[in-house]
Amino acid sequence: MAPSLANAANINADLETTPEIVEKWFHDHIQHHAKPKLTKLHFFVHDNVTADKPTSLLVAPANTNNISSITFGSTYAMDAPITVDSDPSSKLIGRAQGTFTFVGQAEPVLSMAINLVFTEGDYKGSSLSILGNNPISHDFREMSILGGTGVFRLARGIATVDTVTVDIAKLNDILEYHAIVQHY
Repeated sequence: MAPSLANAANINADLETTPEIVEKWFHDHIQHHAKPKLTKLHFFVHDNVTADKPTSLLVAPANTNNISSITFGSTYAMDAPITVDSDPSSKLIGRAQGTFTFVGQAEPVLSMAINLVFTEGDYKGSSLSILGNNPISHDFREMSILGGTGVFRLARGIATVDTVTVDIAKLNDILEYHAIVQHY
């Protein structure tokens, strides 16, 4: 039986997310001029569009006669594993969840709005929100970290992304992320 909403507060008590606790945290950290922390993260995202269990699905195909799934305007929903290493069987530490749309006409560019939701380790129960353009043919791409939850409350920073492996025909890839995050 699934936990009720009343029990959810007890299950997630360690996440400290009630309005009263968050307000107290905000008062203690922000109004009292707490110094921001700097955290560096390194992890891998495994995105598979055509695998047996895809991690990204086409939810809005482009309005065009072109049958390609990577057409300008095609939009995908994503829920991909985050691991500590490029090996897909390495330790799972979270999920990359959100949407991306092919927005480049001259080159393949994604507009991404994703949340990095950490489910294990020091950042369990926390998330980071990333928004930005991802010109996928470039070696390194830079996207903005615009917020976060849990350990990463009021986060801001930069995430750089590099493609470790890619299968263009199948649209499957492994992405390496380096993130520098300022938070309280």
